[in-house]
This record gives sequence, C-alpha cells and structure tokens, in this order.
Amino acid sequence: MTLLTTHKLFNGEQRRYRHYSHYNQCDMTFSVYLPSRALQGYRLPVLYCLGGLTCTDENFSVKSGAQRFAAEWGIVLVMPDTSPRGTDVADADVYNLGQGAGFYLNATRQPWAQHYQMYDYVVTELPELIEKHFSVNEQRSLCGHSMGGHGALMIALKNPQRYVAVSAFAPIAHPVAGAWGQTAFSTYLGANQQDWAAYDSTELISRYPFSLPVLIDQGSVDEYYPEQLNPQDFVQAAKAKAKGINIRYQLRENYDHSYYFVSTFIESHISFHAEAFGL
Repeated sequence: MTLLTTHKLFNGEQRRYRHYSHYNQCDMTFSVYLPSRALQGYRLPVLYCLGGLTCTDENFSVKSGAQRFAAEWGIVLVMPDTSPRGTDVADADVYNLGQGAGFYLNATRQPWAQHYQMYDYVVTELPELIEKHFSVNEQRSLCGHSMGGHGALMIALKNPQRYVAVSAFAPIAHPVAGAWGQTAFSTYLGANQQDWAAYDSTELISRYPFSLPVLIDQGSVDEYYPEQLNPQDFVQAAKAKAKGINIRYQLRENYDHSYYFVSTFIESHISFHAEAFGL
C-alpha cells in the first residue's frame, strides 16, 4: 500500500491509500479513519462506508461528518472507491455507468469483466487488506448512500455471517425496477434477469434467510424517490418475508438526496452500528 495523505481528526487520523487490486486488475484507492484507540493498538470494529454514483472514496470521508461519532464510539471507518479507475479501465460517457458507477457487482460482460469486480473487492480483498495492516477486530458492518446503499444492503444479504448490521441512506433498493439498475445490470451482466436478481436487495430478501438489524433513512423530497430508489419495495418484501427481521425505515420530511441529508442523520447510523457491535 502507498500512503497518499494523512490528516489528524478528532485525535485520530484520516488516511488515504493506493494499492494494486488483484480482483480489479488495477490500482485502487480507499480512505480509512483510525480513531485514537486504533492508533494506540486497540483492536476496533470496522464500518465499511460505500459511496454512490459519481463518488470516489473521498465523498463520504469529507462530507458525512462520520468521524466525530466514530471517534466517540471507537469504530474504524473504511471508505472504498466506487469503481476501478485508470486509462485502461473501461468507461462510459454517462454518469451512471463506468468509472464511478461500479454498482458493487462482478461484471461478466466485456469490456467490463476485466476490471469491474467490485463485489469481490469489497467483500474479500479490501477486508483482508484492512485486517492485515490495521488494528481491527473481526467485527464488520456496512453503511452506504444511494448506489452505496444498494451495495451495503445487497452485500449484507448475501453474506450475513460476515457482518453484524447494515444501514443505508436513500438506497437503490430495488435496482431491477428502476432505470439506473436496469441500465447497469444489462450492461455489466447481460440480458438474463436471473443474473440481475443475484444483486438486487428486494429480490434477495425474498429468497434468503436474513436476521441482521437494518436501518434505512430516506428523504421525502429526494429527486430520485421513489422511482429510482424504491426503498418501500425492500421494506415491504422484508416484512412479508418474516416477522423476525429487525428493520427500521424512516422517511425524513423535506430532506433530499444530498450529503446534507447524510450528515444530518449520520450520528444515528453510527450509534446503530455501535449498538450492533456491542459498544
């Protein structure tokens, strides 16, 4: 890993690294916030924070305000990039495909399949790197915004043994039902909608046993709600699936899709994960 930047923040350190990804076959960047206790050698739990369309690893670290509360609870924050990048990495001339729009899946169609293996990167490669190089314990949790909310919910549903909880801000919760998801899935995965369902949270919650605590916040004046996001579909499917699913869904009046919305409610999300970690 190559350390790119370091900033002192709430007595901890906000760092940014570059490393070579064997899954994505290119250099990747990620940001990490290490509370002071991690710097002192205490092994802390990790919250993976997944960004949305057009974002890099820095959007969440700069705009969310999460570090203040992570410092208070003693939680390491890890913020991956949203896609592979580079001059030899496939891209598109629209914001919702290509670099900055990896959708946290493993692409199977060319030219995307060579580099766009974001699911394996987030689930396997990045945690191995974090657990090798930083003072963390075996507890992991997931949070995401928009496309990152899709990634967080989907990854938790497919890997409930790896995480203790999942939360999302304005997630693309039923991508097969919206234009963003349909475009991305058909481009990266092809025309077979059974392949799409493997990365759709609403489809997955209907098919797999799941009992992790879930927190979803949605702004009522979000310009992409409900047509692109469809969080209500996920909530309805979860409630229909089993009475035991612990899901909290909150529609926040007059909030939009921006990081102003995220930063307003990030404290409650960090507290939610702290409770799941047993802090």
